[in-house]
Amino acid sequence: KMFLTRIGFNSQAVITGDITQVDLPRGVRSGLRHSIEVLKDVNDISFNFFSAGDVVRHPVVARIVTAYEEYEGQKEKERLEKKAQQEALAKQQDNT
Repeated sequence: KMFLTRIGFNSQAVITGDITQVDLPRGVRSGLRHSIEVLKDVNDISFNFFSAGDVVRHPVVARIVTAYEEYEGQKEKERLEKKAQQEALAKQQDNT
């Protein structure tokens, strides 16, 4: 926020980052993720997201990126399923 609120007239800012490379403790949201969420509907601000297909390095790098995306997607799916099971169990216990 400090950086973004100091952009002057007739200037442009390009901010780069990788939301998949965060070394913060679990549960702590990165500033990049937060800014994407807060600013997504602000006029004159745009976001460009790249995927494994955009990697212009050795072909194995694209496969590594894809593998991590699939792994993280599976973990998120498992987390959501576990949460749904816990909610269903809690609801079932409330009904008894």
